[in-house]
Amino acid sequence: MSLETLVIWLLIGAVAGWLAGLIVKGYGFGLLGNIVVGILGAVIGGWLLNALGVSIGAGIIGTILGAAIGAIVLLLVISVFRRAT
Repeated sequence: MSLETLVIWLLIGAVAGWLAGLIVKGYGFGLLGNIVVGILGAVIGGWLLNALGVSIGAGIIGTILGAAIGAIVLLLVISVFRRAT
């Protein structure tokens, strides 16, 4: 993996995590937390959208939207488990 690819992953993760934190109220993780949530969200979003047969689009915007959708799902699942305990 090149340095450029790593930087792009980190930026997409940060933006997707930040967007998910705005949409799912009450979640502010800071820069590092947003990156982690965004990257995990990208994995979840890619799997979920592929399983549903949905294509958001190509390019950086489509990637960020897919990652944000996955991050939102991740935050909602976390909030369900937090309320259950």
